[in-house]
Amino acid sequence: MAVRKLKPVTPGQRHKVIGLFDDITTNKPEKSLLAPLKKSGGRNNQGRRTMRNRGGGHKRRYRIIDFLRNRENEPAVVKTIEYDPNRTARIALVEYPDGEKRYIVAPHGLKVGQTIMSGRGVAPEVGNTLYLAEIPLGTLIHNIELYPGRGACMARSAGSYAQLLAREGKYSIIKLPSGETRMILNECKATIGTVSNSDHALEKSGKAGRSRWLGRRPRVRGVAMNPVDHPMGGGEGRASGGHPRSRKGIPAKGYKTRSKKKHSNKFIIERRKKK
Repeated sequence: MAVRKLKPVTPGQRHKVIGLFDDITTNKPEKSLLAPLKKSGGRNNQGRRTMRNRGGGHKRRYRIIDFLRNRENEPAVVKTIEYDPNRTARIALVEYPDGEKRYIVAPHGLKVGQTIMSGRGVAPEVGNTLYLAEIPLGTLIHNIELYPGRGACMARSAGSYAQLLAREGKYSIIKLPSGETRMILNECKATIGTVSNSDHALEKSGKAGRSRWLGRRPRVRGVAMNPVDHPMGGGEGRASGGHPRSRKGIPAKGYKTRSKKKHSNKFIIERRKKK
């Protein structure tokens, strides 16, 4: 995977940097694994806008991803590597011996024709899903479960990974992509390797229209609003607007919003790094 910088033939291409899509093997998704994806436009069930700056965007269909990997000790052959409009990573279509097909988040280095497995006693190779109790220390992992049997919920975006540092009793100590170090039960599963499409972080849209294609509408700065609309609004001329804060008044720089009574605080060994 690499990126391509375009020549400035048009204003929108002057700063545009896009991926090559050279790792994708087909442009036709598996129909049996597609589901409708309805857009809300930032509205709730009463039709009132509860989230600003959302709406429009290209129509999508959801790809049903197997985050559980619950077919244990059964080999699955990788059929295709595909683009998914709903996530930054690539997805891989795998097929089991009985003909069942599933999508998984493709790790970096996964090739068509490769065989992957999940379960106990499986080799710690790229694409295989193991229980944390059986993964060698120091291994880079992704698609990590937070609770046994609930499915992967951490380290799923393009290029992300976590590292298994140590084990203490029934817990494994994981360093997450955010820099946070926390304990997770050994009975949780994780997939070996790093998530594909790591060059996604290097891409630049080049123009505002690409954000509209993704369903993002223009965002008005707080300092450009009136005092009735935002705490940072108002003032004569180009006033800066005071202390940085959200529209609801929550400070934006270093203010901690996490509850001190949250039950999972006891599992966090080291908090994420400050920017």
